[in-house]
Amino acid sequence: MISETYLFLAAFALIAIAANRISKEFQKIGLPIITGILIIGIIAGPFVLQMFPKNAHVKLDFINDIALAFIAFAAGSELYLKELRNRVRQIAWITFGQLIVTFVMSTAIIYFLAENIAFMSTLSSKTNLAISIMMGVIFVARSPSSAIAIINEMRAKGPFTQTALGVTVIKDVLVIILFTIAFAIAKSLVNGVEMGFDFVSLLMIELALSFALGYGLGKLLSFMLSLAYDKKIKSVLLLLIGYLVYVLAHFVANYSHIKFGVEVLIEPLIICIIASFMVSNFSKYRFEFTDIVSRVGPTVYLAFFTLTGLSLSFDILITVWEIAILLFLVRLLSIVFGAFIGGVLAKDSMKFNLLGWMPFVTQAGVGLGLATIVAAEFEVWGQEFLTLIIAIIVISQVLGPPLFKWSINLVNEGHTKADSKDGDDVRDAIIFGYENQSIALATQLVNQGWKVKIATMLSKEKVKSISGVDIAHIASLSRESCALIECEKANTIVTLMTDEDNYSICEISYENLGTKNIVVRLNNRVNIEKFQKLGAKIVEPNTAMVSLLDHFVRSPQATALLLGMEENQDTIDIEITDEQIHGMALRNLRFPSDVIILSVHRKESALVCHGFTRLRKGDIVTVVGSVESLEKVSLKLSN
Repeated sequence: MISETYLFLAAFALIAIAANRISKEFQKIGLPIITGILIIGIIAGPFVLQMFPKNAHVKLDFINDIALAFIAFAAGSELYLKELRNRVRQIAWITFGQLIVTFVMSTAIIYFLAENIAFMSTLSSKTNLAISIMMGVIFVARSPSSAIAIINEMRAKGPFTQTALGVTVIKDVLVIILFTIAFAIAKSLVNGVEMGFDFVSLLMIELALSFALGYGLGKLLSFMLSLAYDKKIKSVLLLLIGYLVYVLAHFVANYSHIKFGVEVLIEPLIICIIASFMVSNFSKYRFEFTDIVSRVGPTVYLAFFTLTGLSLSFDILITVWEIAILLFLVRLLSIVFGAFIGGVLAKDSMKFNLLGWMPFVTQAGVGLGLATIVAAEFEVWGQEFLTLIIAIIVISQVLGPPLFKWSINLVNEGHTKADSKDGDDVRDAIIFGYENQSIALATQLVNQGWKVKIATMLSKEKVKSISGVDIAHIASLSRESCALIECEKANTIVTLMTDEDNYSICEISYENLGTKNIVVRLNNRVNIEKFQKLGAKIVEPNTAMVSLLDHFVRSPQATALLLGMEENQDTIDIEITDEQIHGMALRNLRFPSDVIILSVHRKESALVCHGFTRLRKGDIVTVVGSVESLEKVSLKLSN
């Protein structure tokens, strides 16, 4: 006979697959996928369609353990200290404001509102204080994954965005540590245990053990990542290790209770977050670890939020919406005060201080994960607590992302495609000469996001219009003509005319315009030296074709990649213009895993490129990767 657990697991898997498909439809009406997954779980659960039995989720608690460990891994992997170095003071003070002010203010207000919250109104004052403390901690939690998704969508960059992301990441790490302390205090309040010297000593021992085990686990993860296994195998091992941390925690608690008469409760979340932090900051496997976390994340979150939805008490959810809205407003008010006080202490601009609360409204994995721990520990009122927290998280998921996007636009740090058409992000090219090759080149550059202009001395009757390309008619190749067509604004000038005309254009550019990149199609090899003296990049058709064929014979894959013949792959040059990147080593920058740095050019020299190469403002970095990843790298390196 098939075990009940396997039947429940099969039913859960089918519901999760359906939730994954259906939840994407929620995006079309402006709702987050996470909200969609929760709703599908609730509908499929025991209170609506009854596709999943009541209390069956208890048999699948191991999924929660795996997911919670992974959430801690993900939170720790985002905390990369070297990326926070430029705004350490602002991040530290705003984190202080968010952590202390938001926690204290939320806890106090919730405690005084206890009589108006149905499940708290019949409990003792000590239990209400315990609930208020834990809810106050959860109110501080944010969602790094949601923040990163919005920043990528808005192509946001600047001090406000950097501070918001830094605070979000650090705050979630500190929230988990704070929750461990609050959880221990809450249990002592509920169980009537005196919080004396023995209690504090045991708590300190538990925290010290958790940190030490986290350090050891970090070494174990580094060893696992060093093995020559496929990433899929390493992904499974990562999830298994996370689950075994929970197994170890249960074993230590039971063994210490039997052996010493007291439970030593090491905290799996702290162990996992410290281990992840160690790998991300003090090992050479940072990129691989981050890549594995990003690949596995969607599947883990799908399982976690689906199971949470299935375990939710729908009858309670219907009754708590009014108080959920009230508590959401309490959380919002405490975040506003916390962000403002932190911003003032950090001496940020008043505009930043007034808008500083907007990035911190959204909640997701960490907050919900902590709530599930509370629900599992306190059976009498834990389910009502979890349901109320989920209702608040759903509201924050709906309102949080638009508020963050609005704040990014208000501080002018968004760089969406619609905004950048006529801005500095668009690269300009001017092609001299109207012919088949210039038309083909212009069309290809336009498709790559360039703003292209073809300059010609032909009459308008002999020239056909080209979609997306400006045709500039000039009377002569003179400095005045170049000024009329704004050659000084061009990133690149391409000359496809006679050698004499090409040289005139190069000379004008060299002496008057300072254009960094001039590409010349050479007609006669005799003239190659004089073009080189003007710093032009020369393409000689005959030798270029032979060289290209040679590279296709010797390195077919690399040549195809560099020529953009691979689907969704490209190669670009990026100029370092961001002051915050100046002085950073390549190994300390977090790039997408499918990106390769081909070369770094400084002034007229090509540097021998390695992980310790320090970038300087004005360097030209040649990068190959997917189109989507190249956009992220370009945004990171340039203003």
